[in-house]
Amino acid sequence: MSDHTHGATSSAPPAAPASPPPAAGGAFAPLRRPVFAVLWGATVLGNTGSFMRDVASAWIVTDLSASPAAVGMVQAAAMLPVFLLAIPAGVLSDILDRRRFLIGIQIALGLVSAALMLLSMSGLMTVSSLVALTFLGGVGAALMAPTWQSIVPELVPRPELKSAVALNSLGINIARSIGPAVGGLLLASFGAAVTYGADVASYVLVIAALWWWRRDAGAQDELSERFTGAFRAGLRYARASRELHVVLLRAVFFFFFASAVWALLPLVARELLKGDAAYYGVLLGSVGAGAIAGALLLPRLRAFATADGLVLGAAFVTAAATASLAFAPPRWLALVVLLAMGGAWIIALTTLNATAQSILPNWVRGRALAVYLTAFNGAMACGSITWGLVAQQIGLAGALLVSGAGLVVAGLILHRVKLPAGEADLTPAMHWPEPLLAAPVENDRGPVLILIEYRIAPEDRPAFLEALYRLSAARRRDGAYNWGVTEDAADPSLMVEWFMVDSWAEHLRQHRRVSHADADVQAGVLKFHRGDAPPHARHLIGAERPGRGPGGVA
Repeated sequence: MSDHTHGATSSAPPAAPASPPPAAGGAFAPLRRPVFAVLWGATVLGNTGSFMRDVASAWIVTDLSASPAAVGMVQAAAMLPVFLLAIPAGVLSDILDRRRFLIGIQIALGLVSAALMLLSMSGLMTVSSLVALTFLGGVGAALMAPTWQSIVPELVPRPELKSAVALNSLGINIARSIGPAVGGLLLASFGAAVTYGADVASYVLVIAALWWWRRDAGAQDELSERFTGAFRAGLRYARASRELHVVLLRAVFFFFFASAVWALLPLVARELLKGDAAYYGVLLGSVGAGAIAGALLLPRLRAFATADGLVLGAAFVTAAATASLAFAPPRWLALVVLLAMGGAWIIALTTLNATAQSILPNWVRGRALAVYLTAFNGAMACGSITWGLVAQQIGLAGALLVSGAGLVVAGLILHRVKLPAGEADLTPAMHWPEPLLAAPVENDRGPVLILIEYRIAPEDRPAFLEALYRLSAARRRDGAYNWGVTEDAADPSLMVEWFMVDSWAEHLRQHRRVSHADADVQAGVLKFHRGDAPPHARHLIGAERPGRGPGGVA
């Protein structure tokens, strides 16, 4: 047992950290940083190759099978692995060297594209092999996505974070505007093998950029997390973060309904618009060009529209574009429609992504972003399968109209669930003193029960409890798996907050995780304490009976 004050050394709130200076250079400031610029350029080239590969795969499956369900299966195979593996991938991104991890994944993805190239050259491609290799490519994407997003805060200062996220989205959509068009031309002129070969070459460029980057790896110490504990901590954080829940809710409904266009576009191009592979590539290029325009316009839109307004507007535009395609417009008009949809898509995607990035502390960023990516790709994969099956039952036009109507209804309902501002200071406060111990404690000992005693005047009780329950969310996010508050039956002014942590090491990690924003919440609790001394904290650690486990349990 030990006691200390858990940051309650004074009833006065901690000093607010200095506000960071505004980002210089506006939306393109991160490109002035050489490492960010090089990696950004490499990802543009890499994503261009990936979109070329995707065009080839999406078109080849329509040659192998005319079934909408088969087309939807290829789309789902690309996204389902992210839904299944993003969270374990996020754990790995938080505990492994991110640079080496990314290099290994890029090599594996290059081998997948090489296999697609060889099957196409030999004429042995089947729906089954295409779906299987697309799934393996999705596994690589699942492992890579949280890590790519997690390195962004390492490359730019916090004031430039939203600009960096927007530039990443811009880069993806530059690739989306170039890749499909070039891929469609290569596919029509030289065949699938050459298209897949171009993708293989793009991986070489990305690997070279990652090899050039000399990342400072985080120091390992006795409190460095292991996979199982890090996995639990990430899920616990996601479960306790209401702000993350709001972002996930908004993302799931938007992308489920909006996925209809992505899932059915090959068939829309072939059957409704009577186009060929080259025209399909141009359609996707139009989406990418619209996304570039949307990304460039987004900083101006942010000046007079909230994040909620941007997402709602994007839902309306996407729904209108989806419904318009159902009426088989002229080919030139379809390009304009998809141009508008691309702009709306990137505005929603960037707004939701930047919001998710801004509400996450660094220690759990990879894992929590993986939860976001799981929701995003789960919605896209589920939507791809759903809209493929719906189209099979009621036709392409009917499926597009239903998805557009659903997007409008969902957008209006969820507009009432406001996105978080993402302006809190999430850097570690480090304001908890080290525990006072009678003897050293092994890090794996546990569980640990922390008791904090407050003296509260009767008239302050309701406000104190309200503040304490706000603090409970921070306790749970940072490591507590159970939390509660009790009062002394003989002395109601004595109230005890308690929470439980898996192990002593996990509690020491809590000390490192408490942010300045959490410290402000804690200061709001401490102002109600009426004792002469700060609130008294105790640590009770599971005791081991000889021959038995912690707490004397066999």
